[in-house]
Amino acid sequence: MGQRIIQVDAFTARPFAGNPAAVCLLEEPRDESWMQLVAREMNLSETAFLLPEGDGYRLRWFTPTAEVDLCGHATLASAHVLWEEGVLPPAEPARFYTRSGLLTARRLDGWIEMNFPATPATPVPPPLGLSEALGVRPRLVARSQFDYLIELESEEMVRALRPDPTRLLAIEARGFIVTSRAESSDYHFVSRFFAPSVGVPEDPVTGSAHCTLAPFWCSRLGSSTLTGYQASARGGLVRVRLDGERVFISGQAVTVMRAEGFF
Repeated sequence: MGQRIIQVDAFTARPFAGNPAAVCLLEEPRDESWMQLVAREMNLSETAFLLPEGDGYRLRWFTPTAEVDLCGHATLASAHVLWEEGVLPPAEPARFYTRSGLLTARRLDGWIEMNFPATPATPVPPPLGLSEALGVRPRLVARSQFDYLIELESEEMVRALRPDPTRLLAIEARGFIVTSRAESSDYHFVSRFFAPSVGVPEDPVTGSAHCTLAPFWCSRLGSSTLTGYQASARGGLVRVRLDGERVFISGQAVTVMRAEGFF
């Protein structure tokens, strides 16, 4: 039997939107170089690898060029696959052992809710070259464990942004979260995420970025429960609930492809 690979669109209820991720259900350990080659072959922003471990699964995430410490949409896709493929009973939570510790997910009213660590951002002076790389002057710049958070004046500015990925590469960070308060009544804030340093020029919908966006906007807007829209070309809705040092991130997912790889 070959290697099962399932492609899922995460943070959406319909195919060809949200953020696609490949999920590999491993039956035995595979080495890191093999996983990186598979991720490069899939050529999606993330490929997730699941291996049974104790009462849950060892979960690792790879972009086409690097392994990363935290990924929301591929975790959402992994939980979706475990339930949809009948590996886990529908009412049983998914437990993932990762570089970022234990992450859990559960089904809740047609959505999947994930329990992630909050990664709040602290205001910092803009790094050299940031305004030139973005092509706009930020309202505020902050730095989290992984990324820069850049607040702009309006949703229109966020949507119109056309950053220079080569200039972004010169600034040390996993990625750049660009955000503003929403102008629509359908959600509270909008964002986009750029991570050329890990081979992702723009990520369609980024769960892990909402570990930073949630504490930022919950503080600004005075609410512990918000909805964000990531305004990429594919787009996706992300619900967040801040509870102390944890962020509960909710989204929907749909399977778009099942395949068997002979490698």
